Amino acid sequence: MAVVRRVVGERPEVVQRLQDLGFTPGATVRVLRRAPLGDPAHYRVGSVEICLRRAQASLVEVTEG
Repeated sequence: MAVVRRVVGERPEVVQRLQDLGFTPGATVRVLRRAPLGDPAHYRVGSVEICLRRAQASLVEVTEG
């Protein structure tokens, strides 16, 4: 499990979309499973489950928690 520190990125609309999905500072994130080649991955953030590609997930900075 990890805790979101912040969401970063050059495109504000992508950052906002991730925040709207629950990737906000202090939210807990857990990897549920990964595709065979590791991309995309299935995450649970709060009570929401979502699949993200590595490029999107790399915008979310977390700390192990």
